[in-house]
Amino acid sequence: MLTHTKIQNAKPKDKPYKVADYGGLYLQITPNGSKLWGLKYYYLQKEKKLSIGAYPAISLADAREVREKAKKLLAQGQDPSLAKQEEKRKKLQSASNSFEKIAREWFDHAGGIWTEDTRRTKMRRLEMYVFPVIGHLPITDIGPMTVLDCIRKVEAQQAYDVARRLKQMISRIFKYAVLNGKVNGDPTPALDGALKPVKRGHFAAITPEELPEFLSAMDRNDYRGFPETRLGLELMLHTFVRTIELIGAEWKEFDLDKAVWIVPASRMKTRKEHMVPLSRQVVEKLRQLHLITGRSTWVFPSQCNSRKHMSNNTIRTAIVRMGYGGRMTGHGFRALAMSTIKEKLKYRHEVVDRQLSHVHHNSVTRAYDRAQWLDERKEMMQAWSDYIDQLRGKTLPEKS
Repeated sequence: MLTHTKIQNAKPKDKPYKVADYGGLYLQITPNGSKLWGLKYYYLQKEKKLSIGAYPAISLADAREVREKAKKLLAQGQDPSLAKQEEKRKKLQSASNSFEKIAREWFDHAGGIWTEDTRRTKMRRLEMYVFPVIGHLPITDIGPMTVLDCIRKVEAQQAYDVARRLKQMISRIFKYAVLNGKVNGDPTPALDGALKPVKRGHFAAITPEELPEFLSAMDRNDYRGFPETRLGLELMLHTFVRTIELIGAEWKEFDLDKAVWIVPASRMKTRKEHMVPLSRQVVEKLRQLHLITGRSTWVFPSQCNSRKHMSNNTIRTAIVRMGYGGRMTGHGFRALAMSTIKEKLKYRHEVVDRQLSHVHHNSVTRAYDRAQWLDERKEMMQAWSDYIDQLRGKTLPEKS
């Protein structure tokens, strides 16, 4: 039997030689000083050898454990060498079937029916929240608690709706993997009831009376953001477009000389091109922003990857840092504008509603929706920006 001392004292010679333990286990000493474990055994009356690994990475106790496992396999009629090859094959297959690899396969398979903005949003969420946590793991090794830990990290940021959507997306990825024989089941049904419920109803929005203090918080830079983030909040306030319509904006959509922004149909909820008249203040802010991001395709490029646009999480995080978490959202600018413009500026509901580009499900309402009221909308958008400036105590230029 070998001992640690005997192994240490085994010195290299001109030719390889073996020192035996027992039960077929041996240590081969090579001329260069390497010490390699091996196991000699008989399978179907033929002598065979199993390579175990190098000493001291594989200790004497480890090598003996491999020998005992090999003896059990032989007792069951299995060849230890073939079993080792099969285990290696499974590990390689498992490594090649990482969650991220399967998720990207599913994305390419399912993404044909999505708009380009939807594709970007879904992939951005996977890359931000999921791949860094479980993307490297073999999909076969991912159970309910692993998924839950990943989703809980999103909930910790108070992004409850995003967490719910990610759970749904992860479920679809697993179902795709099941259909392709890469995993046996979907672990996400076990999480039903585990996530915090998403409160349905209107998006959180401050009241017109709260707007002055909100403007003060913006002006104080309470959110400690980049200039692009500050200007993004300003444009959300002044134009009250949807968040995805703003963050996905490209410079080619704007004509600052004519003071108009044409949002393409692909980014609109209505799937119709939408015109946004730009007030004097908005044009000025866009010219400021062009000095910062004008070389990019995007009006709001991502700070992490200039080939992508800003994440909608940027706007949400800025609002939370201002102290308005749970009280205001990016979508809340739309509700704020609707109520304030109607109550304070006395514009007709139809004009504000048309500027909001609401989707109407009633056929009669859709028919009236064809009216553009463009002249009134231009006037209204300037009046809205002027009202914001007045709340800030700014002196407005006299009308010509």
